[in-house]
Amino acid sequence: MTTIDRPAAQAGIAPTAADPAASAGAVQSRRGLLFWIARYLPAEITGTATMVIAGLLVTLWTDAAPLIALAALLGEIVGFYAVLAVTIYVEQLPVTATRRRALGRTGVLLVAEFGAAELLDTFLVRPAALMLGLWLVPDPVWGMLLGKVAADAVFYAVAAGAFTITARTGLRDGRRTRRTREALT
Repeated sequence: MTTIDRPAAQAGIAPTAADPAASAGAVQSRRGLLFWIARYLPAEITGTATMVIAGLLVTLWTDAAPLIALAALLGEIVGFYAVLAVTIYVEQLPVTATRRRALGRTGVLLVAEFGAAELLDTFLVRPAALMLGLWLVPDPVWGMLLGKVAADAVFYAVAAGAFTITARTGLRDGRRTRRTREALT
């Protein structure tokens, strides 16, 4: 029977040479534009789709820009983080002893990488950008997309910096955890 505490290696999940998270140096070696595109594009596509769907569903009941922007914001958050949670969990399986630890590290890394960016984005930048886009462009889809692109520029400036810090400190690849355990023993 498979349990969440079962080590990843026993579950048949082993790092391979093709797996970018398989080695500690993998994160350091792929820092170009293609790395960022591969990391965030699936989440962006899903987030954008859920943003547009949520925003358009609300337009069936109202044409109030703040309500449409709020629905779009919530839809994007759900879609974006669903994909990233899976992505980070899969990255963490090779560097943790159990699936439970991988799950815990996924939560920690989501907060470390996106916490500051998300707070700024959710409560200030994105709602303002979405409402501005909806007020400037008569078509709600194009207005939401315009606001999204503007807000994404700010979001990724903060999130990419946080990702780099988690990678350099060893939090992302488990080096920090191993050093802490070694210091305690």
